[in-house]
Amino acid sequence: MDHKRALLIINPISGTDDKHGLDQVVADALDVDLEVAWTKGRGDATRLAGEAVRRGFHSVFAAGGDGTVNETARALCGSPVALGILPCGSGNGLARHLGIPIDIADALRIIARDHIERCDYGMANGKPFFCTFGVGFDAAVSSKFAMAGRRGRLSYIRETFLEYLSYSPEIYSISAPEVGPITERAFLVAVCNASQYGNNAYIAPNASMTDGLLDVTIVHSGNPLTTAIVGLDLLTGFIGRNTQIHSFRTPALTITRHGDGPVHLDGEPMSMDRSISLECRPSSLSIYTPGINETFKPIITPMRAFMRDIHYAIRHIFR
Repeated sequence: MDHKRALLIINPISGTDDKHGLDQVVADALDVDLEVAWTKGRGDATRLAGEAVRRGFHSVFAAGGDGTVNETARALCGSPVALGILPCGSGNGLARHLGIPIDIADALRIIARDHIERCDYGMANGKPFFCTFGVGFDAAVSSKFAMAGRRGRLSYIRETFLEYLSYSPEIYSISAPEVGPITERAFLVAVCNASQYGNNAYIAPNASMTDGLLDVTIVHSGNPLTTAIVGLDLLTGFIGRNTQIHSFRTPALTITRHGDGPVHLDGEPMSMDRSISLECRPSSLSIYTPGINETFKPIITPMRAFMRDIHYAIRHIFR
């Protein structure tokens, strides 16, 4: 990589690993003029990344989870400044979709290759998302997970199970140019720029961040058994073949529900109006990527991802 100015933004509370010394690891790995900033609260990453854009930096590296990546990326949209992702979160959905390793040393090698792609992102009532937007069960889980105060995969699984025991599906009306109006009681509606929530749970296995389209996945309301099978298909990649799923692609859509309520953007919970307008913003964000676009294969792709996680965990233990 040429000698360029870059900002490293570190979220010290993302995931479960200690970030002490991460700044030096990045400085040693990349030939850049590096500045380092640590976030202290919500919105810091957006402010810091915006300052980097105004100061003419070449790159901004986000060390954190999907929430940190979202905050950082929203300030870079429409600019020439490239986003580098150092996955340090609980799910790391965007990094996993792009094929960026969750091992920091390997992720830094991706940045060092200097391969940058112009990628799409989504907007929901004027707020950007880069991986997934959702209403329904996944939004409820995101809200409970945020309030739990604990991070990590086990905590997320626990909150998912507890919410599942008491969750009641809602009625949604969905309209898009490619499909007629859909009104039904749904377990969840996911609008995806990328293929997964994180932790290799594929809600839209064939989603692309370079096609100018959003992948919409509607999970119909079912009984406990059929809904549990959907959960299994998330992990195996067979969700597109599940009869409880309705999916389509579109550049824009509107979701209407009975009233204001919870949503999530890249796993971060918030509240939105009863009517939500969503659209894809094509080729608007520069991201360092491996430059390899593999065709998704059910079972095979998730199994490869699982084995990579096991390999990383073993390396992490004995490092």
